[in-house]
Amino acid sequence: MIRLRDLLAWLVLLVVAMINGTLRDFTYGRHMSELSAHQLSTLIGILLFALVIHRYVRRWPPASARESVCIGLFWMSLTVAFEFLFFHYVAGRSWQELLANYDISSGRVWPLVLLWVAVAPYLFFRLAKSRGPQTHN
Repeated sequence: MIRLRDLLAWLVLLVVAMINGTLRDFTYGRHMSELSAHQLSTLIGILLFALVIHRYVRRWPPASARESVCIGLFWMSLTVAFEFLFFHYVAGRSWQELLANYDISSGRVWPLVLLWVAVAPYLFFRLAKSRGPQTHN
């Protein structure tokens, strides 16, 4: 069951993604090719998302592996919907430009972020289960 806190956690991920993009655009992205900056930003984003998702799973552990998978798929769906709707209708990017971000054969690694968002809640849930009971602070 998806809860309000799952949506709020995704909003935190969205803010982290925006900060990551801003960092790329105003720092290292000015000193490397767009593709290299995209790839580095993807890696940084995955690491930052790992921190947020790990903290979330520790604070509010999913009740089951199934719930953790549902949370990840929910977050991934929101991310894809936001990406296409916001960047097309608000930022004015073409559908072709948005779809090009999914072309791994050309070095675009954005799909790795989506994969990570989808599986990380489950992986951190499993990790927590293997470590046994912990306090949730």
